Amino acid sequence: MTEMFRDKVDVALTVNGEPVEARVPAGQHLIDFLRLELGLTGAHASCEHGVCGACTVRVDGQAVRGCLMLAAQADGAEVWTVEGLTDTAAIADLQEAFVARNAAQCGFCTPGMLVAAEELLSQGGVPSRAAIREHLSGNYCRCTGYEAIVDAVEGVARARAQDATGARAGKGAA
Repeated sequence: MTEMFRDKVDVALTVNGEPVEARVPAGQHLIDFLRLELGLTGAHASCEHGVCGACTVRVDGQAVRGCLMLAAQADGAEVWTVEGLTDTAAIADLQEAFVARNAAQCGFCTPGMLVAAEELLSQGGVPSRAAIREHLSGNYCRCTGYEAIVDAVEGVARARAQDATGARAGKGAA
């Protein structure tokens, strides 16, 4: 093995529903791979210590800090970024609620907040405001004071629960 390939690894993963194969530096973080190699710049690299949550992406259904995970660790995984979740409309209601409640402000934290909020809401039901705050506690926002964000997530949870109840009720009516 030559020197230039010694610290590179081959990875094959699915990103936003599309298969991706690449040769990446062994120490490259997932967030850097997504941003620099794939041009998916929605999630941000900020603290690089897993504290701020700006780099949050979904890996195999779980919200993870892209700055704490190596691209090589994502080999075989299914990765979704805010761009992919937007393209599939999975977070359209959350995005609309963030805008309506002015929960986006500068927008730097918004992609990570949306991915984390979607993870919480995918569990179903209507979480308490305390549960929403707890789930989002790893995502820092320096603009909104969080109330608008919690309001937006709670509103979407209630709407989704109401839609689910209506859908179940409609099934028996046929």
